[in-house]
Amino acid sequence: MKRNVVVVTFVDFPFWVLHLSTLRSVYGRADPPLSSMSAPISSPFYASASSAATYSPGIEIVSSKQDMDPNRTLFIALISASGVVLGAIILVMGCLWRIYHCKKRIDETIHTSVKGKPRFPSYVNCSKENSCVKKCVSLMEYETLELATNNFRESEILGKGGFSCVYKGKLEDDSFVAVKKLQEGVTQDDDAIQEFETEVELLSKIQHPNVISLFGYSIRADTRLIVYELMENGSLEDQLHGPSRGSALTWNLRMKIAVGIASGLEYLHECCNPPIIHRDLKSSNILLDSNFNAKLSDFGLAVPDGAQNKNDAKLSGTLGYVAPEYLLDGKLTDKSDVYAFGVVLLELLLGRRAMEKLAQGQCQSIVSWAMPELTDRSKLPNIVDSVIRNTMDLKHLYQVAAVAVLCVQPEPSYRPLITDVLHSLIPLVPIELGGTLRASATAQNS
Repeated sequence: MKRNVVVVTFVDFPFWVLHLSTLRSVYGRADPPLSSMSAPISSPFYASASSAATYSPGIEIVSSKQDMDPNRTLFIALISASGVVLGAIILVMGCLWRIYHCKKRIDETIHTSVKGKPRFPSYVNCSKENSCVKKCVSLMEYETLELATNNFRESEILGKGGFSCVYKGKLEDDSFVAVKKLQEGVTQDDDAIQEFETEVELLSKIQHPNVISLFGYSIRADTRLIVYELMENGSLEDQLHGPSRGSALTWNLRMKIAVGIASGLEYLHECCNPPIIHRDLKSSNILLDSNFNAKLSDFGLAVPDGAQNKNDAKLSGTLGYVAPEYLLDGKLTDKSDVYAFGVVLLELLLGRRAMEKLAQGQCQSIVSWAMPELTDRSKLPNIVDSVIRNTMDLKHLYQVAAVAVLCVQPEPSYRPLITDVLHSLIPLVPIELGGTLRASATAQNS
């Protein structure tokens, strides 16, 4: 009797060998003895009183029609069919098991040596152009970064933060990077470690032209390092309030920077799933490349929208940029970022800091100082930063001031969505700088 031999294999599973015997008529002659395993594989199945026998590897069973009654034949056929179905189910489960563990290994590669429970999605959905999803981030050698920064020499320092210091570095391929190093002893601070983990986790999953790019990170003992792309023009705070006092920032460049910030926020609010709230947007966390393209940085305090609740409502942020509702009752939404954006827009417009000290030792916010003047068209041109005063079309000035006023409204529901803000500012930026303002209109405004 001829036999069919089907071999099913799958990674991480044993082999099964199913022997399907050819069936003949119940009233026919007895089958001849089974041939060897190498017998030709070819034999039709008959429609009448068919049966299929399954065999374990290495065991041969001879079925004789004279010794079988119809009920027994049917019983054997059912067992054979059940075995095939069971094998198919195990095969499908095996596929799913492999897919799951493959994905798990990818995620573990991304987060190697980073502690803490992930709080962000493993992907972001975005239909915007020039946006994409990063697949992985490099775990870099400490010695490589130590050499790149000349052993973290003081002369290589680009800036300092609350928990960290940022150094300029040069890698072996002659590319320049910025290396953030957590200060000594800070690794014992739970907040500092949480911010480090949050930033690495988040920036390893998203990428946008107006969000700083993460090149890698390093962990050795208690030392934590994060490596970013180098931004040649530093922070917006340095440009506006440093030694140059904003002299390099023309009206058109300031509008370009404002559009870049709004574009980055729109990506976080509208494209990420779930939406991400930056929570610490300020001029020092907005970096500028060689072409004054703005990029959001410092995502250590970022949270998914809706993650804050009364049990975990720790107030974080920078005074002067924190929205009133968050400061008073801990309510955090995407409109909190819109408020901070309005403050930064006022800095670009007026050239003043978000918080300034008064003679009596008190502080005054740029919002409370400027609000009365912003709504008076006769007074507005006089409070504009002297570097850009009288260099713009007054209609554009009034429009930017109106946008800023809306963004810093005390009531969150009165503030616009960042998408609406972006669409209102793009027409004020020349085409060559990424906006839609034509050159003829720019010439008339100058």
